[in-house]
Amino acid sequence: MPTVEVYNTNRDLVGQLELGADVFAVPVKPHVMHEVVLYQLAKRRAGTAKTKGRSEISGGGRKPWRQKGTGRARAGTSRSPIWRGGGTIHGPQPRDYQMRVPKKVRRLALKMALSQKLLDQNLTVLDDLRMERIKTKDFLSMLDRFEISQALVVLSQQDEMVERSARNIPHVKVLKSEGLNVYDLFRYRSLLMTREAVARLEEALGS
Repeated sequence: MPTVEVYNTNRDLVGQLELGADVFAVPVKPHVMHEVVLYQLAKRRAGTAKTKGRSEISGGGRKPWRQKGTGRARAGTSRSPIWRGGGTIHGPQPRDYQMRVPKKVRRLALKMALSQKLLDQNLTVLDDLRMERIKTKDFLSMLDRFEISQALVVLSQQDEMVERSARNIPHVKVLKSEGLNVYDLFRYRSLLMTREAVARLEEALGS
């Protein structure tokens, strides 16, 4: 079983933690994680983009000028796609972008992403993470002690003090363990987790 060191917020070593091999030591398959990231991004798309074709534009029923004798190119309608104010050729239409990915595959991809963080040595486990006050400067100081510039912070439960202290920091996001996902794990270089958040993840994802 993989083992990681556990720190307090001052970066003092306070112990070690054995991680579940079925969550943090899973063989990594990039194509599986890629599929789940595409699934997540597709779910976010509204699919409401819409343009009007020439048949949907109001007006244009009358022929602008006679066919011959004017010296101008022939035209049958002012709503032609080559005219200003005309219809759009092959424009976007409302559609559903959602993909279907089995729940087992999504869980597996999350385990792989966590295992990759551990392999890359970008996983830091804290004994606990609490803020005495809502202060962005205090949270930044804590990140500086760990030499972290961008991080995904995972807590076991909602903590308004931590969330509000971190919300104005670029490239930092705070999540509950239930909301952890593959896309965010790739989006942020470092993963900062509390010991209790690790336990909850192992309980939820363990086979």
